[in-house]
Amino acid sequence: MSKSQGTMTLAFELSALKELRSPKEAFEGARVWSKYVGVITDEPTYVVTNYTRKKRIRQDFFSGPKGKFESLKSVKYHFDTDRHVLIGTGEEDIEMANVTGWEYIHVSDAAKKAGWELGENTEQETIEIEEDRREDWP
Repeated sequence: MSKSQGTMTLAFELSALKELRSPKEAFEGARVWSKYVGVITDEPTYVVTNYTRKKRIRQDFFSGPKGKFESLKSVKYHFDTDRHVLIGTGEEDIEMANVTGWEYIHVSDAAKKAGWELGENTEQETIEIEEDRREDWP
């Protein structure tokens, strides 16, 4: 199923994404069966931006300054798909999914179903030297 045919919006809670051995590979795999894929967290915006940039992850949405709860409500409203699924790590994420009308899947269950590996991240975290030399880079 291509991205345009997906019927699901999938949100990774940042801590769940960090539990995957290859978050970029998981994100790219999720795009096959999801129309929209993004990251939510209560961390400051720059934390998500830095993490996804280092991992070369292109997200369709992220929580920004709103935080997880408001982001889930907003994404559900703006991204019209048949399903909205949150991959998270625990009770707080379960409660948040229930209140906002999202389905919840624990990262270990999602990894098992999708064939993702859990464990220490092995992807390279450095940005190419050319990008570091850009004068307009913050």
